[in-house]
Amino acid sequence: MASPVARIPAASATRALAHFEALLEFETDCWDVHFAISNQRQDFVLLDVRAESLFSQGHIDGAENLPHGKISTDTLAKYPADTLFVVYCAGPHCNATEKAAIRLAKAGRPVKKMIGGVTGWLDEGFELTQ
Repeated sequence: MASPVARIPAASATRALAHFEALLEFETDCWDVHFAISNQRQDFVLLDVRAESLFSQGHIDGAENLPHGKISTDTLAKYPADTLFVVYCAGPHCNATEKAAIRLAKAGRPVKKMIGGVTGWLDEGFELTQ
């Protein structure tokens, strides 16, 4: 009897490759964001899409706070049209990144989600600032 893992067969290597390559079009991780910021290679705007009160309690240094509900063509007007936005929220238990990414994509803006959010950032041993 197959385990719960193997009960549904894995995708073919071709399908798996397409899937995992596509994920990287939509997501980045805390380590890559930290590396870019720490090595002066930040070619994106890091958006903390949590409420202002949570942002003020602690956020990633260099992040801008734009709560997902406030993302609009007006609030994005100060950024060039080709600006890449990387969004993060509290962590895996929070869907604010998806809400923000939807708004950014509807506005025609390039966007990636930083998987892990604040929880992932702290898990990697990185610090928050106030």
